[in-house]
Amino acid sequence: MNTEPPKHKMVYFPNMVNALPSGSGEFRRVLWTGLYSQVVLMTIPVGGDIGEEVHTVDQALTFTSGKAKATVGGEEKDVEAGDLVIVPAGTQHQFVNTGPTPLILYTIYSPAEHNPKTVHKTKEEGDELEEAGKDEAPEWSQKSKKENKDAGLV
Repeated sequence: MNTEPPKHKMVYFPNMVNALPSGSGEFRRVLWTGLYSQVVLMTIPVGGDIGEEVHTVDQALTFTSGKAKATVGGEEKDVEAGDLVIVPAGTQHQFVNTGPTPLILYTIYSPAEHNPKTVHKTKEEGDELEEAGKDEAPEWSQKSKKENKDAGLV
């Protein structure tokens, strides 16, 4: 996992919507962190939820397995594998697994929301580490385009 700004090379996840997500059992696993975005894999157990929250970053969630009730900005929608939900920064949201199997999704935060090394086995572990300030995005992922250009990163 990257703890420094990413190198200028391809990062490839084959068969993302089929093979990779089904092999993960952790609540949250950061797959990649870039200068302006972050890819995170999540598995929500039957009857579980992501937790009602508001981020200061944009978020796009792609569901690869299972069914859920999505509540975003007060609007409810049933979602399932193949669906994409966008949560604009500052919008309250919650996703509850309503199906008989784990809800598996990957989400893209822009900019990063979590530490590049983040692996939370459970929602409770994730909540605890976030509240303790131990799951923060790296400073380099929060810089402006000008700062990154001046630093030679882009």
